[in-house]
Amino acid sequence: MIELNIEKKRRMRTVLYFYILLALLSLLVAASYTWFSLSQTPRVSDMDLFISARTGLELSASYDAPDEEWGQEIRFLDLVSESAPLKPITWSERRKGFVIIQYGLDGRMMDSFHSLTDADNANRTDGNGYYVVGTFYARSGEGCTVSLADAVEMNGGENGAGTYVIGTPVWNNQTKLHDDGGNGAETAIRLGFLVEKVHPEDEQNTSVFYIYEPNSDRHIDGSTGYVETPSVDGTEALSDNLICQTSSTWTEAYPVQRQVTIKELGKFTTSSQLFSIAAGEVYQIKLYVWLEGQDVDCTNLIESAQIVANVQFSTEYSGHSGLVEIKQ
Repeated sequence: MIELNIEKKRRMRTVLYFYILLALLSLLVAASYTWFSLSQTPRVSDMDLFISARTGLELSASYDAPDEEWGQEIRFLDLVSESAPLKPITWSERRKGFVIIQYGLDGRMMDSFHSLTDADNANRTDGNGYYVVGTFYARSGEGCTVSLADAVEMNGGENGAGTYVIGTPVWNNQTKLHDDGGNGAETAIRLGFLVEKVHPEDEQNTSVFYIYEPNSDRHIDGSTGYVETPSVDGTEALSDNLICQTSSTWTEAYPVQRQVTIKELGKFTTSSQLFSIAAGEVYQIKLYVWLEGQDVDCTNLIESAQIVANVQFSTEYSGHSGLVEIKQ
């Protein structure tokens, strides 16, 4: 009789362990869908991001830089720490800042978010680093309206200009073909522009935040079509100033060449206008880069990523000045 009770208890214990295991597996599956493991994030050094302007707009890393330091191009990695990680976060329109999802002791994602700040969480190489931000300045000798430039294929698609984000083609010596170094991260990544006119010290500054979503119609599972990124704060949209662009892709050249791939670049589906600037004015632009945790493509499949990003500003001359908000 005693032996039967012991055996019964063993069976009950085994069944209990089985259900606990199933519960843990379900948590792992849920956690791998979005907001993936922090140990698998890429770093900003894996991204080649170039910022350039066409004639009429000059850029500099410093507001009071001498004339010889104002030019047409800035390398983003010169503005930030190359070893800073990119971890899943999201923009809160209500808080006007970034937030990170909170996890319970059992690893489950909680229905709550913790606010992040540039001072504590940007451009850091330790566990508190989540995103990167680089600050630069723009000026013009004539009044003009500034937008993100349309992406354009050049030399039959061998090169590209304008604004786009694309996975890096990585040559594979075994297959003699290129692998996609983006691993899907190019569909989850976001670039943000915090645009602010530089006023004299006795004036109040006004800023507008724009979110650029590249590759908005292509997904890591191979499906296509735009999927709106849900907001975490109850607002209808992630941002009132969202700039969307269709996907940018590359294919092998024919015949295959190690140094050449053929690009097909995306098109803007919303206005890409940012601000208007008068002659002699200076605007500060903070460029943010992050992985959007609320994006359907922010999954464990990314793991690491190599990305090429190009940001180019285009100008249209006008007599207006001041920030111009995008109206969807």
